[in-house]
Amino acid sequence: MSMAMAFETSRFYLSRPTASTRFLFSSNLKRPKPVSLPSRFFHCQTKRLVLTPRFAVKACAVNVEEKNVAGKSGEWGKVSAVLFDMDGVLCNSEEPSRRAGVDVFAEIGVEVTVDDFVPFMGTGEANFLGGVASVKGVKGFDPEAAKKRFFEIYLDKYAKPDSGIGFPGALELISQCKSKGLKVAVASSADRIKVDANLAAAGLPLSMFDAIVSADAFENLKPAPDIFLAASRILNVPPSE
Repeated sequence: MSMAMAFETSRFYLSRPTASTRFLFSSNLKRPKPVSLPSRFFHCQTKRLVLTPRFAVKACAVNVEEKNVAGKSGEWGKVSAVLFDMDGVLCNSEEPSRRAGVDVFAEIGVEVTVDDFVPFMGTGEANFLGGVASVKGVKGFDPEAAKKRFFEIYLDKYAKPDSGIGFPGALELISQCKSKGLKVAVASSADRIKVDANLAAAGLPLSMFDAIVSADAFENLKPAPDIFLAASRILNVPPSE
């Protein structure tokens, strides 16, 4: 199973597909990491594809194709499914999440900035908030109570259909994957309440996905692979595909 999308790119910005370096597409990568040339990959024909340091598709007229490329060392082999992270991949929700976190701390009289949350992105909301509280030395901080308030603020203030949370091209990419017979799933370290709200705000119907796996039932979140392995089992597709 492909846990990340592979796109062709020569640098961080491209206006047409090239045949140089391929990168794993994931919101958790701090820098692009070249991988060996696969025999199959998803070829994104774009009007304008921007790969930011968070690897977000800003505008993409997507055409998913199967293409053979001579490999240097190793191949992907059969690809039957694609797992998508949510924050920073399908949804432009990382900055709104940090702003909601700032709001939570403001209510208890603690001054923080959006940058304080960056090291804890993708670790689940309890760690996201609790990590900042620990760094700031907040006494008696209750991560679960803070998480509850975080969701109230986030859903009321930030996860709105006209908020810009949806990345242009995400819907088309998922549709193209499904049209090629690939199973698609969301595997996120966020709680299900946030996953559902973000996907709705981004205009991505839940019915599009063959599985949605969230943090609620897991003790070990990213970078542990538990969520991705669970999605693999639900899809009945081995991780190798």
